[in-house]
Amino acid sequence: MVKMGKDYYSVLGIQKGASDDEIKKAYRKQALKYHPDKNKSPGAEEKFKEIAEAYDVLSDPKKKDIYDRFGEEGLKGGAPGGGGGGGGNYTYTFQGDPHAMFTEFFGGRNPFEHIFGHNGSMDENMETDDPFAAFGMGGMGGFPRSFNTRSHGGRMERKQDPPVIHDLRVSLDEVFTGCTKKMKISRKRLNPDGRTTRSEDKILTVEVKKGWKEGTKITFPKEGDETPANIPADVVFVLKDKPHPVYKRDGSDIVYPAKITLKEALCGCVVNVPTLDGRTVKVTSQDIVRPGMKRRLTGEGLPLPKSPDRRGDLVVEYEVRFPEKLSQSAKDTIANVLPAS
Repeated sequence: MVKMGKDYYSVLGIQKGASDDEIKKAYRKQALKYHPDKNKSPGAEEKFKEIAEAYDVLSDPKKKDIYDRFGEEGLKGGAPGGGGGGGGNYTYTFQGDPHAMFTEFFGGRNPFEHIFGHNGSMDENMETDDPFAAFGMGGMGGFPRSFNTRSHGGRMERKQDPPVIHDLRVSLDEVFTGCTKKMKISRKRLNPDGRTTRSEDKILTVEVKKGWKEGTKITFPKEGDETPANIPADVVFVLKDKPHPVYKRDGSDIVYPAKITLKEALCGCVVNVPTLDGRTVKVTSQDIVRPGMKRRLTGEGLPLPKSPDRRGDLVVEYEVRFPEKLSQSAKDTIANVLPAS
C-alpha cells in the first residue's frame, strides 16, 4: 500500500479526480483566503505555501500522475520510471515562490480591492462560493481582458507588452558620416524576490549607419518595464531627421535651394554650391533659368543605405527672386529688348 504523505487534495479542499477547472477554482479560493496580506492568523503563511505547492503539483499533468500513483513520498523520493515507465527516477522539490505564483495566477492585478472589505476579510458568501463571481469572472478560470496573461495548460502564460517607441533625431551630417548615439532610458526591473520592482536607468547604444533613411527602426528586445506578470516590452527607436540650415533631404538626395536674381536668371549666373564634406562646387548657367529649374550634381548626396560606398545626388533647385519695383526707364529698356511673345 502506497503511503500518501501530504494530501494535496485536502489542502485545496477538493476530491481526488477533480477536473482542471475545479483545481484552479480551489486554488483561487484557498489562496485568497490564506494570503498573508489579508489573513493575519498564525500559520496563514505556512498554509499559503502549502496551497501553492498543492496547486503546483495538481495543475501539472506529469506531477499529478506521479502523485496519484505514488503519493507525496513517491513524488519527492523518486518515483520509478519518471512516472511514465521510461526508466530513471523523477524527484520533485517545490522551488517556486508562493507569492510570485499568486501574482502570476491573477495576472498582476490586485484581486483584493474587489473581493475584500475594508477590514481585510472576505465575506462569508465568498468563502463558500467562487470569489470571482463578485465581478463577473465566473468559476471556470476566466480572467478580465485587461490582464496581460492568458490561460495555458492550467497555468497563466505571460504576454509581452506592446513596443515602447522613441524618436531618435539625427542631423544630415550624422547621417552622412554615421555616428553613435547613447540613449538613456528609465525602466522598472524585478527584484530577486520576483514580486517587487525597482526603477533603474540604462544606456542603450545605437550605431547609426551611413545613409540611414528617416523612419529606420532600431529595436532593443525586452528592455521595457518588467513586472511579475508581463514580458518586458521591446524598446524601439525611430530615426527622425533634424532640420538642416542649408539642405532639404529627399531620400538619399539632398536639395540645395539656390536663390538668384531675375537678371541672373535671364543673363546667366554662377552659383557656389556647398557640399556635405565642406567643399564648394561652382555651377555655371549660361541659359535662361526658369523658376523651379534644377541641376543635379551626381554622387554629392548622402550614402546609399544598402551601398554606403555609393552616394545619391546634390540637387540645385533654383529660386528666382523678382524685383520689388522697377523705374520707368528700366521698364522701357526691358520692353525694348525683350521679345513681345
